[in-house]
Amino acid sequence: MPDTGVASVQTIGRASMVLKALSESDSEGMRLSDVALAVGLGKSTISRLLRALIDVGYVETDELGKRYRLGYCLFNLGNAARRFHIIDLARPALARLAAATDDTVFLSLRDGDQAHCVDRQTGAYPIRTLTLSVGDRRPLGVGAGSLALLAYEPEDEAARIIATTGEARGAFTAYDDAALHQMVTETRARGFAFNDGHIVSAMNAVGVPVLDQDGRVVAALSLAAIRERVAPPRLDDLVALLRAEAEQLGGMIGRRRDARELILNEKE
Repeated sequence: MPDTGVASVQTIGRASMVLKALSESDSEGMRLSDVALAVGLGKSTISRLLRALIDVGYVETDELGKRYRLGYCLFNLGNAARRFHIIDLARPALARLAAATDDTVFLSLRDGDQAHCVDRQTGAYPIRTLTLSVGDRRPLGVGAGSLALLAYEPEDEAARIIATTGEARGAFTAYDDAALHQMVTETRARGFAFNDGHIVSAMNAVGVPVLDQDGRVVAALSLAAIRERVAPPRLDDLVALLRAEAEQLGGMIGRRRDARELILNEKE
């Protein structure tokens, strides 16, 4: 291998060590000296690596440039990698929910500051709610599944999203900043998201988060139907069905990750 190839491989290895160190830090991030100590390289080398990782969005700094933490581009790569196996794992749950309720159910994943509808199952009820198609994206918080994704992000992350996505939510007049903050608070208090005709006046929807074994939101399950079908007392039954499937799906995702980590550890 040419020397340039060896150097490139070495740089990639060192960059991965920096990313691993940052992934194990708290939300405040790490100082350059802390990263250097954790990785076992000199400050000048670490500084060059951090600048390169910042350039591609894999690392970001605080306002003073004193602390470093993982960037959103890296989280997006991770989301893309796990997107496909979550869809496969969730498909039986969507089928069960559609059969049990006769309504339309959706699987949504976070994609940057948007919610991405990645799968849908349509129930047998003759009046169908098809306002969201597979592939559609909405700003986080707009719609029941999207709101479930937003509300179960950490407090500071949810606040950042609301503060920076106002323009994207411009077409959804019921979702201004103040209203969305209130929706997030209500969702967290009752444990599920509820869309009371905010997008289509005659249609309601309910959504729940799918949490992994560490309590992080990885997806959302939601159900939409005409208003009368998503109202008490039936609403309580729908929430119970969604929660049961979300809990089972979250456990499956956790077990799949544990198995993958066990294989990797055995290889090492």
